Amino acid sequence: MTAKAGALAVVVARAGSKGLPGKNAIDFHGRPMICRTIEHARAAETVDRIIVSTDGKMIAEAARSMNVEVVNRPAVLANDTAPVDAAVRHAVDQIGAAEQIIVILYANVPLRPNGLLDRAVRMLMETGADSVQSYTDVGKHHPYWMVSLDADDRVKPYRANAVYRRQDLPNLFIPDGGVIAVRRGSLFTVADDDAGAFLGTDRRGIRSPAGSVIDVDTAVDLAVAQAMLACGDDASGARRQTRHLAAAAKQTVGPLPPSSQ
Repeated sequence: MTAKAGALAVVVARAGSKGLPGKNAIDFHGRPMICRTIEHARAAETVDRIIVSTDGKMIAEAARSMNVEVVNRPAVLANDTAPVDAAVRHAVDQIGAAEQIIVILYANVPLRPNGLLDRAVRMLMETGADSVQSYTDVGKHHPYWMVSLDADDRVKPYRANAVYRRQDLPNLFIPDGGVIAVRRGSLFTVADDDAGAFLGTDRRGIRSPAGSVIDVDTAVDLAVAQAMLACGDDASGARRQTRHLAAAAKQTVGPLPPSSQ
């Protein structure tokens, strides 16, 4: 297999955001956050071309400052309910792209493991799958531990015969927002009864180390991402990151009173 797969990376970046206004253009270590994702795409050996789909002026300016082509996203594809895949299809159509592999990247993910994009594209090529998406372990937010609360705050386990020991929980994973690599034919498959139809029928996943992908949607996410970058954002820096965050938390919270320890 050649080093280049001829993939097209489409960075999606809406101007609006309720959790963290302007997050895609917010300052992240001296530059708009989207610049980090553009750098990730440029570092990928399998990506030949990068475009940005946005409705935001500051986002577009940041992309153009890095010599990246910008597609103006229409308002109908830039609201809270517009599906991401529709925006990607629009961008691909607008530039008349011929690439057969599309890499979808969220601009609000400033931290990804080294080589994540290439792993996804190469799995797509080697397996013949329709799509490859990155996932991480659900960790302590396992659905087996979830409950519902009724009007009187009575607890009802979401799943009968709840598991109480973490060691007994089945391994489950959740999309982490790091990357989606998809074949062009799958991307342009739309079904009213399946929001994920664009991922095709043969869907594969790659695993990201816990905490190695940070999807910034809130001010807390932003603070965590900034702290992790200060420690090194590759997977090998996980222990350093954990120690740094633990130290920061201790300084913020302070020691507990003797009677509470």
